[in-house]
Amino acid sequence: MLAARTGTVGNKNAEEALKLRKQSVLSLGSRERALKSSSESGKEGRARAGQPQQRARRLALLRELEMNWYLRVCELSHEFTIAYTTGMPHRNLGKSGLRVSCLGLGTWVTFGGQISDEVAEQLMTIAYESGVNLFDTAEVYAAGKAEVILGNILKKKGWRRSSLVITTKLYWGGKAETERGLSRKHIIEEIVRAMTHVINQGMAMYWGTSRWSAMEIMEAYSVARQFNMIPPVCEQAEYHLFQREKVEVQLPELYHKIGVGAMTWSPLACGIISGKYGNGVPESSRAALKCYQWLKEKIISEEGRKQQGKLKDLSPIAERLGCTLPQLAVAWCLRNEGVSSVLLGSSNPEQLIENLGAIQVLPKMTSHVVNEIDNILGNKPYSKKDYRS
Repeated sequence: MLAARTGTVGNKNAEEALKLRKQSVLSLGSRERALKSSSESGKEGRARAGQPQQRARRLALLRELEMNWYLRVCELSHEFTIAYTTGMPHRNLGKSGLRVSCLGLGTWVTFGGQISDEVAEQLMTIAYESGVNLFDTAEVYAAGKAEVILGNILKKKGWRRSSLVITTKLYWGGKAETERGLSRKHIIEEIVRAMTHVINQGMAMYWGTSRWSAMEIMEAYSVARQFNMIPPVCEQAEYHLFQREKVEVQLPELYHKIGVGAMTWSPLACGIISGKYGNGVPESSRAALKCYQWLKEKIISEEGRKQQGKLKDLSPIAERLGCTLPQLAVAWCLRNEGVSSVLLGSSNPEQLIENLGAIQVLPKMTSHVVNEIDNILGNKPYSKKDYRS
């Protein structure tokens, strides 16, 4: 998001900068009038169905014009931007103005637990240099160690804080009754009022929810609007080939009605989609850990065996596209335009590099490929509602 500034920028004076921005705005106005004229020539129902696409195009055009204006004022080129140099696409977080990399790095299980601090630093460095600006953690991860490790790495690296988006989660804090939950004692006040206070105090810029139902999110939004407070901008939800209902049916309604976006996690279903469990549970895998007995049971269950069979059927598609099965699975999540960012969880650099390669697969996710995958999975959710109108 760009803000108007006074004074000089680069070698251009303020008057020239204003002139350039005025030209951009005029160009946008002309483009909008052309879009409007084109839409009016069609049928009313057809135009109605295309409204979301038109709004998206206008927003994309506005961002492009603003970026072009900024680069021109600063005498820079597109090659200067991180998105260009790394190839990492960025998307808005819901309908907010916050731009996040479409792939983020999560710290669940790994930071402070499965991996050393040195490996954690390697992972964050690889992610950052690949264009990732979103790093996710929570106070409960490794009993608070994950947050500390992430913070220490950021301090050591000296990366510009303005270039990063750090997300954390509250609820399961300490062992005492007053150290967990969403009460005033734990995070100042009851949820919406507390989050509004946190943002107003400058401790956070946005707030969202994690694993909330659509009804709970809508209630939080209603409370925020009723009492002139700040509503949530996103929901963190599990989303992968075998978990689709919430992100594909419930969250689109929230996006179109109140602007809540989706930040998804576990694109490989806790490693199930990685292919490592095709012949059992390796000793070095997450499912072999004592605290993940539930995952092991899920893998060796009848449903788990069926999932492994479907993954084998998906392998030829991955081979045809020139990618691995994990890359196909991550790209499949990204092909959903309602997803703002997909959080990756990796235990070693090789795994992270492989998963980041899903960006190269995304352009290959045509409707034909997606239909092929849907036919194999046989679990595509359907909704009778049309949220575009």
